[in-house]
Amino acid sequence: MAAVQSRRQKTLNRAAIVLVVLATLVYLVPIYWISSTAFKPRRLATTVPPTVLFTPELTAYVKLFTKRVQMIGQVDPDVYHKAPWWEKRVYDLGERFIKDSEGNIELSAYPSRFLNSLIVAMVSTFLAVAMGTLTAYGFSRFRLPGEQDWLFFILSTRMLPPVVVAIPMFLMYRAVGLVDSHIGLIILYTAFNLSFSVWLMKGFIDEIPREYEEAALVDGYTRVEAFFKIVLSQAATGIAATAVFCFITAWNEYAFALMMTNRRAQTAPPFIPSQLGSGITDWTAIAAGTFLFLVPVAIFTFLLRKHLLRGVTFGAIRR
Repeated sequence: MAAVQSRRQKTLNRAAIVLVVLATLVYLVPIYWISSTAFKPRRLATTVPPTVLFTPELTAYVKLFTKRVQMIGQVDPDVYHKAPWWEKRVYDLGERFIKDSEGNIELSAYPSRFLNSLIVAMVSTFLAVAMGTLTAYGFSRFRLPGEQDWLFFILSTRMLPPVVVAIPMFLMYRAVGLVDSHIGLIILYTAFNLSFSVWLMKGFIDEIPREYEEAALVDGYTRVEAFFKIVLSQAATGIAATAVFCFITAWNEYAFALMMTNRRAQTAPPFIPSQLGSGITDWTAIAAGTFLFLVPVAIFTFLLRKHLLRGVTFGAIRR
C-alpha cells in the first residue's frame, strides 16, 4: 500500500512539474515575441507565418533613439559609402536622419520619456511606501476611533477602475496647473499606491511582536527610536516586497499618463505606441522600446526576488 501511494505521489509531482513548465512557457511567449521582434528587420516583423530564424540587427534601436524623415529620391552613392553603418540602415529603409545646423543627428524623445518614467516611478514608490509604513504602524500599534471604518475607506480607493476618475482628475489638475507635470503624476501615483501600501505593510507590522518595542522602551528608547531601530529592521522584507509591487504599478501605468501628460512629463508607456516609420506603424521600433522598458523593472524585481513570496503571503515572524 505504501509503495502504491509513493508511486502515485511521484506521478502527481511529475504532472505538477510538467504543468508548471507549460505555464511558464506560455507566460514567456510574449517576452520572446517582443524581444525577437526588437531585433528583426522591419520586413520580417509582420510576416505570416511568423519568421523564427533570422539574422539579428540593431536597426530598430537606431530608429528608436533618432528622429527621421522619409527621403525623397536616392542617396548619393559617395555619401552612402562614407556613412556609418547605422546611417546606412536608415538609408536602406528609404529614410534619412534629421540633423541640426551643425550636422549632429537629433535624438528622439524616447530617452527623456524613459527618464520621466524612472523619476515618477521611483519617487512615487518611495513616497507611497514611506507614508504607507507610517500609517500602517499607527493602525497596528494604536487604538484609533473608527479604525475599521478608516481602513475600509483606504481600501475603497482601489475599488473603482482608474478610468472612472480620470476625467474628474484631469479637470482638477487643469484647474491647479498640474497637467503635464512630474509632480502631478507623482502625487497621482502615490495616492493610487498608498492604499495598497497601507494594507500590505499593516499585515507585516501586525506580525512583529510588540514585546520587541516594549523591551526597547524599557531600555530608554523613545517611541520614534523604537520604530526606526526595531520595527523598520524587522519589517525590511515587507518594505522591499511592497516597494516592488508599487514600483511595477507606477512603472506600467498607462491611462493616467496618457491623459495627464503631453510632452514635458510624458512617460514611456504612452510614447512607445506612437512610433511611426515611413507612413506606417513601425513594430520593430515599438518592440525595441518595449524591450528596453522591461529591463529596469526586471532588474528591480530580480534584486528583490527573495522578498516577493513573502509579500504575497504576508510572511511570518516567529514569536
